[in-house]
Amino acid sequence: MQTTPNAERYDRLTRSFHWLTVALVIFLFASAQVWDILEKGTPLRKGLQSVHISLGIALAALIVARIAWRLFGGNRLPVITSRTTHLLAKLAHLGLYALLLAQVVLGFGFRWAQDEPFSFFGLFSVPAPFIIDHELSSTLGDLHETVAWAIIILSGLHACIALGHHYLLKDSTLRRMLPAGRKNLQG
Repeated sequence: MQTTPNAERYDRLTRSFHWLTVALVIFLFASAQVWDILEKGTPLRKGLQSVHISLGIALAALIVARIAWRLFGGNRLPVITSRTTHLLAKLAHLGLYALLLAQVVLGFGFRWAQDEPFSFFGLFSVPAPFIIDHELSSTLGDLHETVAWAIIILSGLHACIALGHHYLLKDSTLRRMLPAGRKNLQG
């Protein structure tokens, strides 16, 4: 990663990855909540599940790209908080990445354990690299749901802390991740 001592914001790709991840996570979580209230077997429920699976595959690719960019590209910004706060932020980010990776693995495993093919918007299928016992389907589904809630809770906390930095501490933490034209957001 390149270090830019006077940089005020994260690079465009880092910000794009962040906000695209936010949008996908919100949609994926909401879609699962909505189809739970829909009658089984209806076209709307099946369609929502199909979009959920396709966007889950997209999220998997995004997470891999995001981690690669974080490790090998992007810009590092100067630390603007205490060492302890910075360490806690790093641990929270690591936790979010770990949960997102776990969620993708659980989602794929759940679908493979159901022994049902799944595809990316009908363009290509994602075959199982190995056989997963059908008996694990329920457990993987439960874990997939539990991790989804953990992601929502940790992400919500992450957002609240960013807003606290902006409105209470009045630092530039939130502005660093805002899209172009929003860097002068008033606090």
